[in-house]
Amino acid sequence: MNLLKNVQWAYNTKTNVVRSIFRILLGAALLFAGISHLTFNRLEFVAQVPNWVPLSTDIVVILSGIAEIALGLSLLVLYKWKALVGWITAIFFLLIFPGNISQYMNQIDAFGLDTDQARLIRLFFQPVLMLWAIWSTGAYKSYKKRKTS
Repeated sequence: MNLLKNVQWAYNTKTNVVRSIFRILLGAALLFAGISHLTFNRLEFVAQVPNWVPLSTDIVVILSGIAEIALGLSLLVLYKWKALVGWITAIFFLLIFPGNISQYMNQIDAFGLDTDQARLIRLFFQPVLMLWAIWSTGAYKSYKKRKTS
């Protein structure tokens, strides 16, 4: 019960229609990506797992796919907890960023990214996804408000 009290600031954060639309789009995109991890894009995702990860690449892809499905569904249905889900989603995007760096550094062709330039450009989209998760859920506003209450 104490844990819920500690995150009460993230409960029932108000956002406008535009932010809600972007939250729903992000949730749908994550849901789609998660399903693709487990089905038709599995080999593409396996290719992105850095060599230094101490788990089977297939296990990493399965677990990250499950995480993306859970996050996507959470963004879609846990709207009263959207601020907390926004922070968790941003952290997830940060945690998978090494896969994108690995794809660039090791010149791995996946998802149609078959040039160094295309792989480099993709690196700049990960922070955009993080900001999207935080902005669309009102996560930063909610956390900042906590500090003043």
